[in-house]
Amino acid sequence: MQHCEPTRTPEIDHAALRAKYLAERDKRIRPEGQRQYIAAEGEFGEFHEADPYTPALPRAPISQDIDVAVLGGGFAGLIAGARLARAGVADLRIIEHAGDFGGAWYWNRYPGIQCDTDSYCYLPMLEETGYMPKQKYAFGDEVFEHCRRIGEHFGLYDRAVFGTLVRSLEWDEEISRWRVGTDRGDDIRARFVVMCQGPFNKPKLPGVPGIADFKGHTFHTARWDYGYTGGDMSGGLDGLAGKRVAVIGTGASGVQVIPHIARSAEHLYVFQRTPSSIDERGDVPTDPGWASTLKPGWQKERQRSFHTAAFEAFAPGEPDLVCDGWTEVSRNLAAFLDATDGWAALADPAAFLELRELRDYEVMQRLRDRVDALVEDKDTAEALKPYYRFLCKRPCFNDQYLPTFNRPNVTLVDVSDTRGVERVTERGVIARGAEHAVDCIVFASGFEITTDLDRRLAIEPFTGRGGLSLYDHWADGYRTLHGITSHGFPNLFFTGFVQGGVTASTTAMFEQQAVHIAYIVKEALARGASAVEPTAEAQDRWCKTVKETAFESNVTFNRECTPGYYNSEGEQRQRSHLGEPYWLGFYAMEELLQDWRDSGEMDGLVLDGAPGGSADG
Repeated sequence: MQHCEPTRTPEIDHAALRAKYLAERDKRIRPEGQRQYIAAEGEFGEFHEADPYTPALPRAPISQDIDVAVLGGGFAGLIAGARLARAGVADLRIIEHAGDFGGAWYWNRYPGIQCDTDSYCYLPMLEETGYMPKQKYAFGDEVFEHCRRIGEHFGLYDRAVFGTLVRSLEWDEEISRWRVGTDRGDDIRARFVVMCQGPFNKPKLPGVPGIADFKGHTFHTARWDYGYTGGDMSGGLDGLAGKRVAVIGTGASGVQVIPHIARSAEHLYVFQRTPSSIDERGDVPTDPGWASTLKPGWQKERQRSFHTAAFEAFAPGEPDLVCDGWTEVSRNLAAFLDATDGWAALADPAAFLELRELRDYEVMQRLRDRVDALVEDKDTAEALKPYYRFLCKRPCFNDQYLPTFNRPNVTLVDVSDTRGVERVTERGVIARGAEHAVDCIVFASGFEITTDLDRRLAIEPFTGRGGLSLYDHWADGYRTLHGITSHGFPNLFFTGFVQGGVTASTTAMFEQQAVHIAYIVKEALARGASAVEPTAEAQDRWCKTVKETAFESNVTFNRECTPGYYNSEGEQRQRSHLGEPYWLGFYAMEELLQDWRDSGEMDGLVLDGAPGGSADG
């Protein structure tokens, strides 16, 4: 859309900053790691299970045999449903907790919600549905509408079971089907199950002592209570007039809601353990002239450019098609290599990583300097500065957030030295030994992304052949073939961050996985197989491949990052939010899967009941 120039960045003292980064990390690490958060279940179940937008209507329990159950109706489930339907698999159901499609974009309707990544990359199936986003970074209502558009386009509404929470999954050996139990008393017997719950499936709460004692109003950003605040997704929260509000959490959700709360509340207290990096939004409407020039395949080309910037490096002369804060480090690195005739460094991994790290440090210093330019109080500005590597935490882009702290009715409470809020009382929040009396607490505390799998999925029992628990099978790490299937769990398929290809555009990853799953399901049905699963040997080989292709530099990067969900809160046994990726690359994974499908041999899979029996890899 425009020529993309490198940014001007300040000079830095690399060694001094690295020491500062490690010190800032160390003072925030908590020994309990992920256990510092409370699961939204039991007495806190309303923070997850209640649907404030579409109350579930009474219905009779479903007792039904089907070919495929897709669990989840967000982007992963929609793409899986669309690809299965395109493959000719008609007998499928999408079982979704919410009252409509959308997943995270159904639940998250807080004021100011906006896509933080390039809409032209993130929103899937733009060419297939004939839709062009209104602007570079779509607002939440537009993303939600696109989810619904996909559901309509591929006829998925007729196959949806909304307002239904999956409680149990058990493989029934006698009938070679999965029994899907739900909170509606359903007994859905599915030949195949596709797991599409997504990483932002379940909210979590800060494990602050006394959290249940507060007598005021509370809610999570993923279940915004407009009945209390007034207003809508564009703001205007007049219900907060005269009220004192606390926001706990300053990640992506907190950054977007805080300016809107500040405009309406009598006083806002922002409790921050670790500041997010905040760059300018730089949003622009979609240029119709640019859109008219796009050729078929433009979205995949743009997604590939985004992936290159985030996970690899631009080649000489390669354009940055996305041109924003996410691609800045790679864009600046390319400019540096141009200026120094240093492209040979790409052939030396150690030299490349060192050069990229220096560009990373310069970009983060630019963002810290930006805080000084926008925040008037020096102590507040210093507390808002992010001291860590780019991508240690989710980067944020917002033009109103930093200036909000210049308002007289906004107080930043830095709780980094105490590793978080100390206690909640009947009247308010205690931090740094002082009680802050409030009328409402908003939890911007994120989701169960890298916590233990049983907490994330909340499906119990979840058992395969012989009653084997998936949680036990994966207790020491993922065990799959291609990140898609697992030995002992026939006809069960996984999406998301497991052991597959990872790219900067998450929906492209869902697409890669859905195409492969749809192929396996189609072939299994066509060949008359009652069950399909990987051999133990094929699974072990893939696990070995994943480990052998992992880069030690990625492990070191995560370990040195400030604690957060990206690195399992700095736990000794770290789990990356990216799972255990195939680090040779997303597009290398694409070629591997395509070659596997092209062979037609179903290599590494056992097909029970099919003529010829199995492919043992």
